[in-house]
Amino acid sequence: MTRSRFHGEIYGVGTTSGVRIVVGHWTRSPLGEFTDVMVQFADGQRLLIAPNEDVREFVTATYTFDSTELVPVTFAAEPNGWRSVQAGDLSIRIRVAGPTVLGRALSIVPDAVSTAPWFCAISDPIARVVLRGVRTRGSAGGGRREYYGAKHQHRVTDVSASWQGEDLGSLTPVTPQVTFGFGSTPAAPSVTSITTTIDS
Repeated sequence: MTRSRFHGEIYGVGTTSGVRIVVGHWTRSPLGEFTDVMVQFADGQRLLIAPNEDVREFVTATYTFDSTELVPVTFAAEPNGWRSVQAGDLSIRIRVAGPTVLGRALSIVPDAVSTAPWFCAISDPIARVVLRGVRTRGSAGGGRREYYGAKHQHRVTDVSASWQGEDLGSLTPVTPQVTFGFGSTPAAPSVTSITTTIDS
């Protein structure tokens, strides 16, 4: 068995235009440090924006998209809790606030436990009930298994985003659920510190 682990943060937001955006900012991974963006438009079309071919190849082998774009993707932390991402035609700023109730609970669990695949398997049925659409384990395609081990979670309180120069509107829940893979991000806009484990 080969095990790959990705350590970073997942940001999930919805907008009043119907566009839902999931940003993955990975600080440690087999592919180095990188940021990728998954966008699902109001008509259901799913787009991956990846910074290089290695990331695109890996992510498209794991999740499902209708199209992909290969462009530089930059991520920056700004004052007052803002995070900014520039990815080709997409520009987004996300404001992060205090921990969620779930985030406070997660902070009690040691990271070595919360990110372990066995713990993700146990927590999956609970996640399905508590956070509709959220899964902590599932198929990564090609006979591989994927586990999401959450360590912390914070609220997102504001977003400013545009696509091809057009404003995407204000912050809304991530509804309908995104359909890139076996699970969605939480409906409530949030950022989750996470370790993703893929066994093949």
